[in-house]
Amino acid sequence: MPQWLNRLRAAFARPKTPVPTEHKHTACGFFELHTLITPGWSPGNAHAFAREGFAANPVAYRCVMMIARAVAAVPLKSAANRREAEEAAQAALALLRRPNALQSGRELVEALIAHMLISGNGYLRATLIDGEPVELHALDPKRVDIITDQAGWPVAWDYEVSGRRIRLKQGADDPIAPVMHLRQFSPFSDIEGLSPFAACARAVDIHNAAAAWSKALLDNAARPSGALIYRGEGGGLSPDQFARLKEELQMAYAGAQNAGRPLVLEGGLEWMPLSHSPKDMEHIEMRHAAAREIALAFGVPPMLLGIPGDNTYSNFAEANRAFWRMTVLPLARRFAEHLGMWLAPAFGVDDLSLEPDTDALEVYAPEREARWRQVNESAFLTTNEKRTVLGYPPLPDGDALQPELMEEIS
Repeated sequence: MPQWLNRLRAAFARPKTPVPTEHKHTACGFFELHTLITPGWSPGNAHAFAREGFAANPVAYRCVMMIARAVAAVPLKSAANRREAEEAAQAALALLRRPNALQSGRELVEALIAHMLISGNGYLRATLIDGEPVELHALDPKRVDIITDQAGWPVAWDYEVSGRRIRLKQGADDPIAPVMHLRQFSPFSDIEGLSPFAACARAVDIHNAAAAWSKALLDNAARPSGALIYRGEGGGLSPDQFARLKEELQMAYAGAQNAGRPLVLEGGLEWMPLSHSPKDMEHIEMRHAAAREIALAFGVPPMLLGIPGDNTYSNFAEANRAFWRMTVLPLARRFAEHLGMWLAPAFGVDDLSLEPDTDALEVYAPEREARWRQVNESAFLTTNEKRTVLGYPPLPDGDALQPELMEEIS
């Protein structure tokens, strides 16, 4: 083929896409080529949430334990009007105060709520003797499998322990199901809940990765990496020289034990530190942003966790009241309602009418004092009407208006 034809084809030929390599040898040395890789996220299941979210992330751990301990500290009371329901409610509350031989009532509720926050599901098992519950135990949701019927509704629960699977199912003579299921709302399932970790899983991964990056930076003497440039004569380094230099750097200068060790260079080698720094990368702010997202998913004000940033509360006390009002008490009411509906048939009533006793909470003392003062100064209400508003039973002679207050109005 004529040479001019070859040159013509070469001029109009489509250029080949170059393949990037990790190391490129040149006459003046070498450089490293870094490309953006696809991020790796933790799997979205209960085991990963417990391992990467709860056990490995301090912000998520604090959020879960703050909510669980706060809900466990909320005392429950009976709101029943009938004597039979009141006696049944008191029996249920006595069982909750002493649920089993290994746990107190607060420990049981704390474990139940913590499991629900981590996996989205909380399971409470009742031990029945002659149809009456005598013990309560919190089950690990990671070991529970829900058995459904043809319509998709739960009929039994399989619990795996020590390699054995135990089938928990309501017997013909049992007044209640052996398991109470407390779950978070999920748009993906009718029988299983969705954990808050599902909404903040990427923030947890970013926070954990930033912590690992900081640890690696400390192990490297808290300095960014750099590059060795060969400026000697005779071209670049040979493959044997490059391999020997790389091995020497890893053995003699890497790791925390070699932090600050001087680097000895020879033969035309020159050290050039990279210009990237934690400040340039906004590393600390990235961790704070991820921490705020985790706190947002759990409903904990960042101010209570010591996270700096856009705090919307004027003081710590206001943030604490918002935490109790918007996160703790709604969860405590849900638990009280589920517990009352579940145990009611075992005590021979339709509903135990359990509710949180907010009067016993110190955090609500200012609001409670202001409400009592407002109700007490209402002259148009009788004593029994005031007691009803405040949740107290009426008195035999409390249906008359107080004359001293009426005189002040007139």
